[in-house]
Amino acid sequence: MSRGRFALAGLGLGLAASQAGHLLAYELRYGSAAAQLQSAGAHAYFPAVVKTGLGAAAAVTLLGLLVVGFARVSSGRPIPHQPAPSFMRLVAFLYTVQLACFVLQEAAEAAVGGAAPASPAVLLLWGTVGQLPVALVAALTLRWLLMRLGPALAQIRLQLAPLWQRFAYAATTGEFPLATDLAVSLEAIGAAFSRRSPPF
Repeated sequence: MSRGRFALAGLGLGLAASQAGHLLAYELRYGSAAAQLQSAGAHAYFPAVVKTGLGAAAAVTLLGLLVVGFARVSSGRPIPHQPAPSFMRLVAFLYTVQLACFVLQEAAEAAVGGAAPASPAVLLLWGTVGQLPVALVAALTLRWLLMRLGPALAQIRLQLAPLWQRFAYAATTGEFPLATDLAVSLEAIGAAFSRRSPPF
């Protein structure tokens, strides 16, 4: 995978994972009151964002698992692995993205709600508590997919190549050949019918 695609995939996963980390941080900090705090006032948007982000991340992960599983079952052998970034590099990247999202989100919520923003130490503490465990899980999932998804797609394309060739051959052999005989002119046909019949 190119660096651009890796950065795009990591950024998307980091944004979705930051909402899970936000949810975890509030659950650990406020306990049973977290759900009420995250669904009222400046936080009213949060439940919908969490459901959308986690649902999208789960759908992409499930699709990747299905692709890898289908490639392995259809080929009858394990899918080879391709090189992927190290686990710690992925953790660092995702944690940075998630923590930045958490800090910006908390600052925006405080500004909209008219409350005093939390101190940087508090944001860093609860951001780390909530975001780091999620970053570990997200990095593990992303690395697993990066190592297997590319070879799985290549294996599926290799298996579908003969079917595609047969389809292309069947589509080309159904064409009608061009006529090579000259058509008889209308004048010749008229002359043939206008000949006088022989006398009896």
